[in-house]
Amino acid sequence: MHLSSVDLSFGYPGRPVVSSVSLTVSAGQRLAVVGENGTGKTTLLRLLAGDLTPTSGEVRRVGTVAVVDQELVVTPQETVGDLVETALAGVRRTADDLDAAAAGFDHSSGSLQEFADILARAEHLSAWDADRRVEVALSRLGACRDRSRTLATLSVGERFRVRLACRLAERADLLLLDEPTNHLDRAGIDFLTAELCRWGGAVVIVTHDRQLLDDVATAILDLDPSIDGRPVLYGQPGYVSYRFAKNQAMHRWRQRYRAERARAQKLAERLDASYEGLSDEWRPAKGSQKHRRATRARIHVKAADRLVEKLEAEAVEVPPPPPHLVFPDLPAMRPGWDAGAPVVDVRNPRVDGEGPPRLDLPGVRVTVPPAGRLLVTGANGAGKSTLLGVLAGTVALDRGYRTALDGARLGVVAQEGAQVLGDDAAASGFDRYATLALRLLDAGELDPEHVVPVALLGVLSEEDLERPLAELSVGQRRRFDLACALLAAPHVLLLDEPTNHLSIDLVDDLTQALRSSPAAVVVATHDRRMQEDLHDWPRLDLTATDG
Repeated sequence: MHLSSVDLSFGYPGRPVVSSVSLTVSAGQRLAVVGENGTGKTTLLRLLAGDLTPTSGEVRRVGTVAVVDQELVVTPQETVGDLVETALAGVRRTADDLDAAAAGFDHSSGSLQEFADILARAEHLSAWDADRRVEVALSRLGACRDRSRTLATLSVGERFRVRLACRLAERADLLLLDEPTNHLDRAGIDFLTAELCRWGGAVVIVTHDRQLLDDVATAILDLDPSIDGRPVLYGQPGYVSYRFAKNQAMHRWRQRYRAERARAQKLAERLDASYEGLSDEWRPAKGSQKHRRATRARIHVKAADRLVEKLEAEAVEVPPPPPHLVFPDLPAMRPGWDAGAPVVDVRNPRVDGEGPPRLDLPGVRVTVPPAGRLLVTGANGAGKSTLLGVLAGTVALDRGYRTALDGARLGVVAQEGAQVLGDDAAASGFDRYATLALRLLDAGELDPEHVVPVALLGVLSEEDLERPLAELSVGQRRRFDLACALLAAPHVLLLDEPTNHLSIDLVDDLTQALRSSPAAVVVATHDRRMQEDLHDWPRLDLTATDG
């Protein structure tokens, strides 16, 4: 056993976050943690890592621990090399211990067992191979290999990949990963999958990646509400098996709730009848056995009362309705004089960078017609995000040109939008939404007749929309990004890695909505299942066009 928790709970005053989590993860096991955004997945990972103190329950860990969070706070001068050295500090200490033990070993009086233990640990960590492992991981994950490069100059995704590579090379006994595929391309995900499948220690993964659940997870812990109020552990591996078992459990929950409500109704009717009988018997007509009849009536009332109390004490909670994205009926752009004109048209785009161009597509034309569809794929660094920025008009071209129809409204979900709060951290979702609506209205980019109310989308509850954005999880903030993109009922949706940080159910709803929306949609994604779901869309593979 490497990790266990017993009745683990954590919360803030008036707001429980994690409740009654009991689990055990041993060497060679890979536990995936799933659930709706805001159910406490990241909080649970921090509790298991020891970064948070539980309000009740306990966590037991055996061996070393490595954590890869969704967010990484860096100091201004911290470099890639600093991150590497921090991750490999334990490995280097073990190598130094082995060298010291070998150099000072006394063959006549030294302890062979102590030396063997140090040697076994060094072999387990492959201490003499650590630097090569880091280089391989950095390369395979598409991360920066320049150890003098400051982390602050890297994007969120680039920093994440550097840290993930370091943690994989560290070979800790317990590996805790929070949404590890968010910033990886297909080659990076394949490398991560292979590393996790042969990991010698225990692994806990918070993930929305349906393919990763199939390929890696040996068990799935679901933090969504359940019939007994506790998280549910599904021991059958595979996403399909998990979904089937969960659907069956929800079906049983609803059946039991309906049966209990029907029984409660019958008991209420029986209790009413008993009270009526009791009232009648206290004022009986003249005759024999009136006190006996009254006694029987009181017995019936007490029996019915006890049954009602027992039923209420054992009753299950109301099954929550399944989360559902209420996607608005977006309009299709209707060109005026030229019905064949694209809403957005980009030709021969080039965007320069500090080194190689961020985007360079000579001879390529990217058009977005009314109600059109486009799936953009490619390796990390191929320019997917840059191309979407060009289409949105937020990234300037160094070569080529972009045109857009007058009056075209664009809704954009940027890849890193959910992680950048800025001055809006203290504002509530309702306040930020209203501020954005006023700004768009002043800019003439919002039709007052087509404002999409945020509370009706189903992405966040009204309670969450009233909380400061800084208190929301990264996944909840990602949902809010989606709501903001839909605010003005756009004619074109530009979505950069839209499945990042989102729950599995919301990803399914979003995919179906994008397929049927009258608006034009451009999606850049590395998500393998989403690419399969959108396989019939026109595709632009930037890896194939690179160079």
